[in-house]
Amino acid sequence: MRSYLDFEKPVAELEAKLEELRALGDRDGAVSISDDVSRLETKAAAALAELYATLTPWQKTQVARHPQRPHFVDYCAALISEFTPLAGDRSYGEDEAVVGGFGRFRGRPVCVIGQEKGATTEARIRHNFGMARPEGYRKAVRLMDLADRFGLPVLTFVDTAGAYPGIEAEERGQAEAIARSTQACLALGTPNVALVIGEGGSGGAIALATANKVLMLEHAIYSVISPEGAASILWRDAGRAQDAATAMKITAQDLLRLGVIDGIVPEPTGGAHRDPAAALKAADEAIAAALDGLSGLGPDALRDQRAQKFLEIGRRL
Repeated sequence: MRSYLDFEKPVAELEAKLEELRALGDRDGAVSISDDVSRLETKAAAALAELYATLTPWQKTQVARHPQRPHFVDYCAALISEFTPLAGDRSYGEDEAVVGGFGRFRGRPVCVIGQEKGATTEARIRHNFGMARPEGYRKAVRLMDLADRFGLPVLTFVDTAGAYPGIEAEERGQAEAIARSTQACLALGTPNVALVIGEGGSGGAIALATANKVLMLEHAIYSVISPEGAASILWRDAGRAQDAATAMKITAQDLLRLGVIDGIVPEPTGGAHRDPAAALKAADEAIAAALDGLSGLGPDALRDQRAQKFLEIGRRL
């Protein structure tokens, strides 16, 4: 059953009427309502397209957090064959907020790392809502070190509200683990491509997104803090999250203009959750193009390109 966001109410009403009309036609086959169904389908599609063509940053934030949006495990299952996950950081334990391992992307061996939020209540608890602890980032470093040793490209999928802020995470060195993961990304002598598929939150995201090519889905967001968090700090009022979202320039379109990301992956009309297969296909093509563009660079050139890319952020203003 499709879940609608608050601002999608006009579309929800049209599609509810459409379902009622279809059900009526199924019950009484003698009455032809195909023309009515066709007209209502056209009207609903037009309303959806118009709505999604003018989304505000806050509305994009809601789309990025949609519960039915494809998660990392969906991208991994669709894009990576022969995937073999590896667990543990060889220091403390396993963190299921970060899922990683090795497999093949279009037949090419790669290292794959992603943040998983979980699609059900049980899965969300198991994956800690995608908020990684230090052991998650140290697992990512372990995987990147292995990929570098064997000359394998690294693909990362970012989807987190931020690193886990709990006391035990701080006790185990959360900030240091994030810094080490960012350092490991910068030190890679192999190509790395990052794709923000939902939320890219703060250092918890940059720890996996310090890549040669950083891509974002059309309605994903990427920011140093959540809109609610920024509103609480700036105005002491989390209710002003909409104002904060607009001021922070967190959308893919703003970030491409500012040089923070390198490309936008188009989503189906209505968001990736409306047509996951189309979203996965678009991601597949974008990642393949990014890897192809990096294929001729050696280890030193890859490191230099990556470092220069991040040093240039902010100089386009």
